[in-house]
Amino acid sequence: MISFDRLDLNLLRVFDAVMEERSVVRASQRLHLSQSALSHALARLRDSIGEELFVRTGKGLAPTDYAMAISGPLRAALQGMRGALASASSPFQPASARRTFVIAASDYVCAILLPYFQRQLRQEAPLVDLVIKPSTRANLAEQIDLRRIDLAIGMFGGLPERLRSQALMEQDEVLVAWRGHPAAGRDITLDDLATYPLAAVSAGGEEDGAVGGFIRERGLSRQSDMYDRGALELALGKAGLPVRLQILLPHFLAIPALIEHGDMLAIVPRPLAQLFARTHALLIKELPYPVAPRQMEILWHGENDLDPAHCWLRAQWFEAVQQMRQAA
Repeated sequence: MISFDRLDLNLLRVFDAVMEERSVVRASQRLHLSQSALSHALARLRDSIGEELFVRTGKGLAPTDYAMAISGPLRAALQGMRGALASASSPFQPASARRTFVIAASDYVCAILLPYFQRQLRQEAPLVDLVIKPSTRANLAEQIDLRRIDLAIGMFGGLPERLRSQALMEQDEVLVAWRGHPAAGRDITLDDLATYPLAAVSAGGEEDGAVGGFIRERGLSRQSDMYDRGALELALGKAGLPVRLQILLPHFLAIPALIEHGDMLAIVPRPLAQLFARTHALLIKELPYPVAPRQMEILWHGENDLDPAHCWLRAQWFEAVQQMRQAA
């Protein structure tokens, strides 16, 4: 029988970190402990509980069945304690807060939303700083787990229990073309897509572990293709036309320079196409095949659910979306 009154609750934080990291090295870095101190804490917890918690494998530490059974309730209890402390402390005061938030986002998100977000910061939180990191980085989930990234913005196909997401905005995709394009005066056809050079954006490929347009790591699936590859291939395949992307880019902002004064077409999200049409000599053309709208989401670690600063941060991105829509 476990004596809860004698149990060091700090050991539960160690257990929770190791459950997420599956590595003594990463867990010790996260908790700012030495590896030997963390190993000693795990041994103390094992002795207190009287059960084995982890076994070593070639890929790190694997939790036992007992560890899997207790991990969910223990994490919920830890989150509840964090939330209670956060709500009882002084509320986050944006006007006087000195803080740096780290956001993972693509150049597309930065182009369409960051200007509005930055204006809000200047008005409401002039001492708050932002660091933007690429959302395409291979270790995105790990960086969120280690709290090195506060919030990620992108399209996600699968979510582990420890992470949270919320739909930020819906988007579809269109074509952009130079105003002097040979097909500028009419609708684009499937034949045009097979005739004129075509560009699109993919933030990862098969060599980066992408399967079906998604990259999966540490239980998180994130979209790597920034266009509906399946819809394009299906439409051209049914018409008996070849599919050829002359240029597949890792980012969006090179597209205007590529297609101005030429006959190249590019597939981009509609909000970005609207920005390009305002700032460059480009036209927006509808795709000649159906594409379902997709959700852009914000993603954060569940431990930050009730943190007042993080709640404020998430709300600012939703306000930026509203400002963008009003300006469109």
